[in-house]
Amino acid sequence: MRFSVYGDRVNIGSRLREYIDHHLYFSLGRFAPAIDRVDVRLEDTNGPRGGIDKRCRIVVKLRTAGSSSIVINDDDENLHAVISRTIARAGRTVARTLDRKHGKHAYQRRREITDDVLAVEKDI
Repeated sequence: MRFSVYGDRVNIGSRLREYIDHHLYFSLGRFAPAIDRVDVRLEDTNGPRGGIDKRCRIVVKLRTAGSSSIVINDDDENLHAVISRTIARAGRTVARTLDRKHGKHAYQRRREITDDVLAVEKDI
């Protein structure tokens, strides 16, 4: 999984990059074999005027054939809050997309496994 971080009117220092890296690996690390690349773009739309103007856009490109990119956008007043919220949403969206590609939802697979275990226990 490759990822890149871009900033538009936002200073991306080493601490902010580490913060983003940590959250990306925590949220998307388990899907690394299925992800080709992740692009994170941070933007300060109003500049020094303030307000709800910090924007985070994440584009996740999956490796599976026939898949398009997953794009997540969010705005907030606090840069760290918008980064963590957008990355969390990206993790949930990737999980849901991969579950759909495999044909069944995760809760259905868990239920089938539980039913199989109960059937084996009844036979014993």
